[in-house]
Amino acid sequence: MGSSRFPKRYLIVFLTFICTSVCYIERVGFSIAYTAAADAAGVNQSSKGVILSTFYYGYACSQVPGGWAAQKIGGRRVLLLSFLLWSLTCAFVPLDPNRTAVLVIARLLVGVAQGFIFPSIHTVLAQWVPPHERSRSVSFTTSGMYLGAAMGMLMLPSLVKYRGPQSVFLAEAALGAMWSLLWLSYATDPPRSEHPKATASGFGESLLPLKGSSKLKVDSTKTSTIPWKRIVTSLPVWAIVVNNFTFHYALYVLMNWLPTYFELGLGISLQEMGSSKMMPYLNMFIFSNIGGVIADHFVTRRILSITKTRKLLNTVGFIVASLALMALPYFRTSGGALFCSSVALGFLALGRAGFAVNHMDIAPRYAGIIMGVSNTAGTLAGIVGVDLTGRLLEAAKDAQLDLTSPESWTSVFSIPGLLCIFSSFVFLVLSTGERIFD
Repeated sequence: MGSSRFPKRYLIVFLTFICTSVCYIERVGFSIAYTAAADAAGVNQSSKGVILSTFYYGYACSQVPGGWAAQKIGGRRVLLLSFLLWSLTCAFVPLDPNRTAVLVIARLLVGVAQGFIFPSIHTVLAQWVPPHERSRSVSFTTSGMYLGAAMGMLMLPSLVKYRGPQSVFLAEAALGAMWSLLWLSYATDPPRSEHPKATASGFGESLLPLKGSSKLKVDSTKTSTIPWKRIVTSLPVWAIVVNNFTFHYALYVLMNWLPTYFELGLGISLQEMGSSKMMPYLNMFIFSNIGGVIADHFVTRRILSITKTRKLLNTVGFIVASLALMALPYFRTSGGALFCSSVALGFLALGRAGFAVNHMDIAPRYAGIIMGVSNTAGTLAGIVGVDLTGRLLEAAKDAQLDLTSPESWTSVFSIPGLLCIFSSFVFLVLSTGERIFD
């Protein structure tokens, strides 16, 4: 089970951090590689939006099944299988913008495979991580997404330039294979809470201020009945769902269209920007971990209740992000655009210490299921936001607007900005940090 100085749960959390990093290298990598290939082939913005959003259709279809499979089969096994599937797809699919059907099928497969990953991770973490470490563990794991995106933005444009767009697919497949080997070698199912070795892993420990005399335990046993009706009708669950939708709408629009904004909106090549282009995602990595540490500090020191901590961080994160998003198109230099996008993404990541950890607060046993439900909403945001952005830009061109003008991009960034304000209000009114599902 590992020594007391380095409990096994820390290794599990670190491996899930690497997992999310690799997944987002793949997502950013496809956006960069496909944009380069599509622009060279003369593909219009609307068609690019369709291909870029195809991933999210497959991703949406597998979120809830992913939570169910993780609940029934075990998050560890489902995570491994899904990683192998998308890695193999990347390894064997040609990146040819003119072979639209092949790309659509490939992106659907990768989306389906990656749709199982985050519900599985939440199931694994809910089983392994004690409540007093929950915020920083989830924040650290999810911060891997942003570090992966930052690394992808830094390295992959050069890979495209010197080795061609197809090389990105092969590099991503190799990373996926290496992580799968690590997970197969070192990941194990959690011990039962009554098992003597459970103490070594920290399973069931809690330093949280809890009502009553008994400690809150995360039950690792599987349940045969999932309370679907209670989940679907729960207002705190809907608070998470709404905020997940908004978070991913903003994230996916920036992730998929920021390269286009720099190159067409500002006339700046990504390769010329050097390491600065990774700053928005690096900022997300930093602020995600800051949010997790602050949240756990507030709760364990009893500065604020779990409910107030979640609401505070969610509100601050989303409101600041909304202001930065709406200001973004009016900054006409690379430095200004990088500053706004870095603030927006950084504070969105801070907000994850609110809504994203809340799955485990209200329903540790069903964390994977609820994550699947809320991430389905987040995926729908990707479908709507990425495709809608392409249509908005085509509409701007049809209206004789130049894509270098702020007016062409105002609606692109104002929509997620306004959604952030609405979602923060919903979370303030409907959310709770209390456990509501046994």
